[in-house]
Order: sequence, then structure tokens, then C-alpha cells
Amino acid sequence: MTILNETYTLAGGVQIPKLGLGTWFIDDDKAADAVRAAIETGYRNIDTAQAYGNERGVGEGIRTCGVAREDLFVSTKLAAEIKDFDTAVAAIDESLAKLDIGYIDLMLIHAPQPWDDFRGSDYAEGNLQAWRALEGAHTAGKIRAIGVSNFVQSDLENILTHATVAPHVNQVLLHAGNTPAELLGFCQDRNILVQAYSPIAHGTLLDSRQITAIAEKYEVSVPQLCIRYALQLGTQPLPKTANPEHMRSNADVDFEISTEDMTALGTLDERDYGEHAAFPVYSGK
Repeated sequence: MTILNETYTLAGGVQIPKLGLGTWFIDDDKAADAVRAAIETGYRNIDTAQAYGNERGVGEGIRTCGVAREDLFVSTKLAAEIKDFDTAVAAIDESLAKLDIGYIDLMLIHAPQPWDDFRGSDYAEGNLQAWRALEGAHTAGKIRAIGVSNFVQSDLENILTHATVAPHVNQVLLHAGNTPAELLGFCQDRNILVQAYSPIAHGTLLDSRQITAIAEKYEVSVPQLCIRYALQLGTQPLPKTANPEHMRSNADVDFEISTEDMTALGTLDERDYGEHAAFPVYSGK
């Protein structure tokens, strides 16, 4: 599981492990156990968010895992609804207090619009206000790297045009069957690392016959194939699980997908999210 020892270097010079643990839908009272299990397995990159409601539990897991804080990478996200400077400043400090781990390695604006208006109105000025708060916390040493999530090119251009610090990261929905190639290229050209949340599409890809057939060719599981796909794109996948066995399996991706199969996975359309389409990130609205 060599992937757990590999890192990317962000534009600001901060190193981030290539594989992380997502914690969406892990309850606060179960988050500490999940974090400890992941770290025991070898994970050093843990992702949470204000919206997940589990920052306290994630912080407890970090503090009690037995690994030095400086050897871990912890990300959280500013709630999507926060689009003014003062509220953002207060929310950043609240995350620092809930996590109680000294500092945050990476903090993102969770979405360019509030969730109840996702892909709706233009919040360009509100995003600049939130970004200014992140820049201030970054300058103060409270946060080592800053970025965004769910931002499309126009949202990124707004930040890039006005920011003092360019985003280090853009965390987006990316998986085999949903590969936003233009956005990925735009970010890579500007040295913005793309993080891939839901690299298995919240589990819906397990039912894909085409992806299953390719996985069988490599004698790996569908999750392993999908995580490897995201890695070979140069992105940083964040598979979510609280299951220690799945954590180990998800990190066992020391194989290479052929160029032909990468192209096949990249051109698939697998965006039927079923019951999960109720969430804005899967419905697009």
C-alpha cells in the first residue's frame, strides 16, 4: 500500500498525502473511531467539513490516534451558506475550536452557492468575502493551505482575478463516468490540485457492468479501480468509509490502468445517482 506514503506538493509548498479519508455521513460520535482506524491503517489525510457535523469527533480521533500532529493532514470546509467576511472569520475560529488540533492543514469554501441555491444565483462578491477571511487565517498561520470545492471555471476565475493567494485546491465530484476534463485541465494549468470526492459515486458505481468488467480484468474491486483511476488523473481521491477493512482495500491500489482503459473510463457516462440525486452535488441543482 505504497500510495499511503506518497504525496503531492501544493502550490504553496505544503505536502498533501495522495490518498485521503472522506468522513461525509460519518456521525460525530463515530468519527473518532473511524479516524483512529484510518490512521492505524496508514492514512495521514483526513477530510471533514462544518456541514458534516463531525469536526469535534474528527478532532478527537486526531488527538488520540498516537501519531504526531505534524505527520497528519486535516482538511475542513467553510459552510456553503457563509458569504460574508465577518461570519466567515467567526466560522473559521469555530472550526479551529471544535477540531482542537492546533491548526488546520487545508480549509475550503464548500460551494460557490448556498446549498439551497446550488448552481443558481451569482455569489461572486460573497465568495470573495469568504476567501478574504481564509486568506487572513492563512496569513495568520491558522490554516496552512486554502482552497475551494465545487467551483466551476467561472467561480475560480473570480477568485484568481481578485485574490492575494490563489486557491491551492479545488475539491469536486469526479469519478469514472463523470470526468470534468475541461475543469481538470484548467486547474492543472494553474497548479490547483483537484481533489476527487465520491470517487465511487457514493457507491453507485458498484452496479456498473462496464466498470465491473474493467475491474475484473485487473483482478481488483470496483472501488480499487475507481480510486486508481482518480490517482492516475493526477487528482487526490477521498473515498469515504468507516469500515477498517474497506480502508485497507481502498489503499491497496499499487497497479497501473492502461492508457486504453483510462480513456474508456474517462468517456463513460455514469451519472445516475439514484436516491443520492437528492443531494445538490449529484443533481447539479
